[in-house]
Amino acid sequence: MAGVTTFRSTITRPSSGALAGLLAGYTALAAAELTAALVRPGTGPVTVVGGAVIDRTPAPVKDFAIRTFGEDDKVVLRLGILVLLGLFAIGLGALALRYRRPAAAGVLVLGIAGAAAALSRPDTAGVADALPSVAGAVAGAAVLYVLAGRAAPAGSPHGGEGTGGGWSRRGFLTTAAGTAAGATGAGVLGRALSRRRRRGAVSSRDHLVLPPPASPAPPVPAGARLKVPGISAFTTPNRDFYRVDTALVVPEVDAGTWRLRVHGKGVARPRTFTLDDLLARPLIERDITLTCVSNEVGGPYAGNARWLGVPLADLLAECGVKPPSAGGGADQLVARSVDGMTLGSPVDDVMDGRDAMLAVGMNGEPLPFDHGFPVRMLVPGLYGYVSACKWVEDLELTTFDAYDPYWVRRKWARRAPVKTQSRIDTPKPFARPAAGTVTVAGVAWAQRRGITRVQVRVDDGPWRDADLAVQDTVDTWRQWSYRWRATPGGHTVTVRATDGAGLVQTEQRTRTVPDGASGRHSVFLTVT
Repeated sequence: MAGVTTFRSTITRPSSGALAGLLAGYTALAAAELTAALVRPGTGPVTVVGGAVIDRTPAPVKDFAIRTFGEDDKVVLRLGILVLLGLFAIGLGALALRYRRPAAAGVLVLGIAGAAAALSRPDTAGVADALPSVAGAVAGAAVLYVLAGRAAPAGSPHGGEGTGGGWSRRGFLTTAAGTAAGATGAGVLGRALSRRRRRGAVSSRDHLVLPPPASPAPPVPAGARLKVPGISAFTTPNRDFYRVDTALVVPEVDAGTWRLRVHGKGVARPRTFTLDDLLARPLIERDITLTCVSNEVGGPYAGNARWLGVPLADLLAECGVKPPSAGGGADQLVARSVDGMTLGSPVDDVMDGRDAMLAVGMNGEPLPFDHGFPVRMLVPGLYGYVSACKWVEDLELTTFDAYDPYWVRRKWARRAPVKTQSRIDTPKPFARPAAGTVTVAGVAWAQRRGITRVQVRVDDGPWRDADLAVQDTVDTWRQWSYRWRATPGGHTVTVRATDGAGLVQTEQRTRTVPDGASGRHSVFLTVT
């Protein structure tokens, strides 16, 4: 009882306003998440507002967020939204002590803003997407109105309960405790319903058996994997493979209900495929390096994996699609994700003989949800934002003149072949190796062209050839190493690569917007 008495003694009427506001916000979020679980998962206010923020953020700001926060950028955004909502809630709670109705109306306005954000998203399913924000706002406004009344002095025009011109601390705390319990119950129920829906998707992945490929990947040549501590593994484990997308909540799609539609300009035979339809087709298995256009020089957003999938060119050809070079009327293939994302790929690139595919497997297992389960698209040699649609459900043939996909509308380039790049993995920047022989090592990539040479320069000295690992294919990165006789002092080590077309990696630095970063990676070391 002493603890309760102490807590009660700290609740003054002014502080009760802040508590009322926070409880109203908590109730609004809980009610919204419960409604979303009942109507359409992933449409809670934090998710839809966060998505709307991402949609409207200028490309340079997005680039900054990815550089600064990496794969935690979405966590930072969600936390930022919650902090702002908390501050708004506290402000409205303080206002409610004097003006209950306007403060409650303020909660409703926030709900309307959330509903508008939901309806503005590219994956909106209609009015149902706005219901969670509206339901949450109504619940939050009601809670704020009631709690503010409990906190108002007796006889005031804003409240009722109290004695002797004061206010009833007991009445306020009782109502607040009941509100917190009710909101928590709603939140728990919403999470339980969401988990129940999620179990179907998880079960569909757990029970999926991938057939063997009709065209297996060639064995990785001996000597393609260097045994150098600190170098990137030739094959990137699924858990370590980079993830860059706009999905605040990773879509978890039930493979049993998933469908892929192929249609559009020049499609003589539109089709809709199930996952079983795709798995029944001859599958190819290939080692392919993917690169994100947001990868800065020397950055981490590149990875190499063994992919299993349906050859995309064959599937399109069966639907009657011809590339422009063969008289086809469409030059752009627009892939749409279940979350509304759109990516546009050149049809000529998709159908020119490279191993473009609809991938169903990654490193020997079904795609992880983070990487597009049940099906994603990938086209070797193109940056991901124009080729690697995750959770794909729609392929439309159109033209570049007729349609601008998501990133093109945000000033990124329509066509984006991967640039020749190299990276120093070890030693790390600002390392302090001992004088003597130091092994400098890393990876280089130029998908579709391959890497034929890597050179290293120390300070302003001459370029020296590094030792190259055996090349697997032109679509995978290539490891390299260089033994350096390091002398004491500060040194800058720089790397550059030459691709299979004879082009030397440029030293001209550009940022990632609009078609990928360029420049040479350097690290500064202090040799002791």
